[in-house]
Amino acid sequence: MKNLHLKLWLAVIAFNVLPGAAQALQVTDDRGVTVMFNQAPQRIVSLLPSLTETVCELGQCQRLVGVDRYSNYPASVRALPQVGGGLDPNIEAIVALKPDVVLMATSSRVGERLQSLGIKVVALEPKSHADVKRVLEKIGQVLDVPDAQRVWRVIDAGVLAASQSLPTSVKNTRVYFEVNRAPYAAGASSFIGETLSRLGAQNIVPASLGPFPKLNPEYVVRANPDVIMVGDRNYAGMEGRPGWAGIRAIKEHRVCVFTVAQSDVVVRPGPRMAEGARIMAQCLQAMQAPQGKTP
Repeated sequence: MKNLHLKLWLAVIAFNVLPGAAQALQVTDDRGVTVMFNQAPQRIVSLLPSLTETVCELGQCQRLVGVDRYSNYPASVRALPQVGGGLDPNIEAIVALKPDVVLMATSSRVGERLQSLGIKVVALEPKSHADVKRVLEKIGQVLDVPDAQRVWRVIDAGVLAASQSLPTSVKNTRVYFEVNRAPYAAGASSFIGETLSRLGAQNIVPASLGPFPKLNPEYVVRANPDVIMVGDRNYAGMEGRPGWAGIRAIKEHRVCVFTVAQSDVVVRPGPRMAEGARIMAQCLQAMQAPQGKTP
């Protein structure tokens, strides 16, 4: 009997502490759903570019077996099977990849469908700096990667460095950042707005309107920003909108039009946020108002 007890005790120790022993994992996603894993998933489909980049930044790119059509960084993910958009993915294509987990945005409508097919889903959607920090931790838990917060520390230091690179004359520049031509803006409570704030700029869209509100174009005309930031894909026709020719930023040619590659960096709440801060800082420095100009 003593020998039997000893063998059982040794088995418990081996299961819990020996290298390679399977460890159960669990994570509560942004839906409030707790997802259980018998071991860290090895086959991952990502349906959001920022989540794809986070998996790779944590050194686990090799676990990705499929991505959405917009995931294009790092370059290695471009060779992976694409399963459609984040909001309208191809369910059959995802199932065929036999993923251990699908990472997706909470706004995606396919979570329940995938779960009904026996596929585990973790829904995460960062919209603020705090969200990015939290999502890094969550994905670190899913991947069983220790100290995922090291990535956040690098991001945070990079944003601070971008802020410190700016002259005092740039501070308090009033900025309008357009994320989509509807127009949808990056408000003060979004990760883009928080980066602008850390750079010392003033967002013309207050936090009270939400992270990415749809605006009446007249709102921007009345706010009369000093600088406009917009991606190349959304810039066409902006200056021809009713009343917009009179906006200070447009009259004085202080419109930063980001390339497609720059826009991908700036509008993704993930590991390249420090690079995004540098791009916005360069815009602010290049477009700064003359000394003494009244906002």
